[in-house]
Amino acid sequence: MSFFDKMKQGASDAAKKAQQTVEITKLKSQISSKEKEKDKLFYLIGTAIYASHREGNIAASEEEVVSHCQKVDGLNQEIDFLDERIKNIRFEKTCPTCSIVVPLDTRFCPGCGTGFPEEPRPENTIGEIRVICSHCLTENDLSSKHCLTCGNKLSGQDPQNLELMDGEPER
Repeated sequence: MSFFDKMKQGASDAAKKAQQTVEITKLKSQISSKEKEKDKLFYLIGTAIYASHREGNIAASEEEVVSHCQKVDGLNQEIDFLDERIKNIRFEKTCPTCSIVVPLDTRFCPGCGTGFPEEPRPENTIGEIRVICSHCLTENDLSSKHCLTCGNKLSGQDPQNLELMDGEPER
């Protein structure tokens, strides 16, 4: 790989990292906003319960409290979805047994030993050319000489190993 190719690759990697950071920051901001909405709902729940307590009839606030609780449940689902998007951007997943966050390619949890099912690999950027390992079918960067997963020597010049994002082999 020539000096200019290395510079180009470094700039490309830096741009991808910056884009990931911006997207993660936006998602975290959305999560923060939803957490504030939850705090407001918790305040309204407490206010409704206390008001009905003062009236001597706690059951009177049940409908209002249930409505607020359902909104909190919805916000929790949205937050979980945003958390999953952040993990996908970082190429991470969570152990279902002990909740440890691990890299996406981890096969067994380092905390509890739970085995992870084989998951589909994340999608590439449109138009990005990748080299597919003939041994384990892992997608590798075009400039890779050896597979990231199994270490198999890659043949970057072999057109059968090249693949575009849309699944069409390069011609």
